[in-house]
Order: sequence, then structure tokens, then C-alpha cells
Amino acid sequence: MAHLSDSELRELTQEERVKALGMTTEQLTGRSMAIEFDPDEESRFVYPWASDVDYNKRIELDADGRTTTEINARIRNLMAEGYGSIVVKNPRGMHGLGVGILNRLNLIFEGSLGYFAVGLNDGPNVRINGRVGWSCGENMMSGSIIVEKNAGSTFGAAIRGGDLVCKGSVGSRTGIDMKGGTIIVGGDTGALSGFMMQRGRMIVCGNAGKNLGDSMYDGTIYIGGDIQSFGVDAVPAELTDLDKNWLHRKLNLYGMVPVQGIDHFTKIVAGKQLWNYDNLEPNEKKLIL
Repeated sequence: MAHLSDSELRELTQEERVKALGMTTEQLTGRSMAIEFDPDEESRFVYPWASDVDYNKRIELDADGRTTTEINARIRNLMAEGYGSIVVKNPRGMHGLGVGILNRLNLIFEGSLGYFAVGLNDGPNVRINGRVGWSCGENMMSGSIIVEKNAGSTFGAAIRGGDLVCKGSVGSRTGIDMKGGTIIVGGDTGALSGFMMQRGRMIVCGNAGKNLGDSMYDGTIYIGGDIQSFGVDAVPAELTDLDKNWLHRKLNLYGMVPVQGIDHFTKIVAGKQLWNYDNLEPNEKKLIL
């Protein structure tokens, strides 16, 4: 790598600076694409201990007078009895409800939930007819979560798969450490959304706060409104016809296509200047940050 002075580096375009700093030498293609299962083996799409449930078998569960532990245990017992649709009444903003469900299930909360709602899940389709607190859907693996109103900070932290949807606005650090899946926000998102994003896609129909996509490694963010500022190594990219088609299909699934369409969305990706960050000289790190 040629050793350039600070002033020489500043005069280069971003692409020229990336090449001058040796930031495109690491080949990552295919690292996470190894086939780890045979799609023809149907039994491997469910956990061996998962309950066989019937979506047409429906029951209501009243949360009044029960603790979080009791409610979560009752949900598991009902799944073991074959109930595939469970409606939880009167959740009243309780924390940690509906977590760790590794099973197919239609789960409906008639009200608002508190912190760490429906996290660590792999399979259920969840609807929350209210608001949620911090860290809704944390480490979600698959399935879907739909929040009808607003959500707190760290919405979808470390999500790995599935669709996490908030029809209102969300707080700061949305999708922090996101590793896959899709996050959809009908309103605005706060500061540092997409921080350290690694994979997946985030759609925000409204505005984004400061430091959007800060230190993102990979993945894609789509913003329909204004962006207060970009974070380190987050850069705008061309919104292609493929992007537009995907945005329309995805938003249409949840009835969230904006009135003005999707042509106005801004696409944000990683500039990839941080891919070889540890190999840089101290003065080069200062230029990037």
C-alpha cells in the first residue's frame, strides 16, 4: 500500500481513498453461504421438541393476576396441547412476554407490552395491538412480529431473520448489530439506527436521526424521509429497479406502501472503508473516523 500524506488522502475521492488504503483486498464472498442443511429434509425445518399445533385451534389467555413467568409457561403448555392461535388479554405493559418461542404459532397480544417483548423467537407470527418498550424482537430468528403502534429503542437488536414491523415510530439504535431479516418502520427512527449492521435490510418510511448506519459492515437501509446525518462508513447508493420492486412487494405485505410510492426512498450501504480497519496505520484510522 502506498504511503500517502494526510493532505493527499483528503484530496482523493472516496473510491480512490479506499483503494489507496488497501480496503478492498479482503474477499468475503461465500463465507456465510455454506449449505448447512438439505432443503429436502422436511424434519429439519422444525425443532425436535416442537409441538404440533393447529392454527384453527384458538384460545384466550387472561394475563390479569399472573406473573410474566406464569404467562410464558402457560403459552408453552397451550402449545403442547395443540393450540396454534393464542390471544393474550390484558398484558398491561408487562416486560418479557412471549420470549423464547421456538415453534409455529399465531400469538396475539390485545394491548401494549414492556421491555424485551417477544425476543429470542424462531417461528411464531406475533401481532401486538398496542405499543412496545425497548428491545422488541431482540435476536429474532424467523417468523414475524407486527406492532400496531410505536416502539422503544433498540427495536430489533441483533435480529437474524424474519420480518419485524412497527407501523408507528421507533426510538434510537433500531437494528443495532442486525445480522439478517427485515425491519420495517412506518414512521420515524431515532439516532444510531443500523449501528454496526452486518446483514439484512431496514426500511424506514419516515425520517432518520443522527449517525444513521454508523459503522455498518454490510446490509441495506432504505429511508423514505429526511436523514439528519450519516454515521461512519455509511454512504448513499443508487436506488435500482430491483430495489424498488422489492420495496413495493415488502411494504405491500403489511399495507404500508406510502401514498407517494417508493421512488423517493434513499438507499444507504456500507462504504467498506472499515473492512480492514485493524490493518491500518494510526493516522489512516483517524482519517476514516
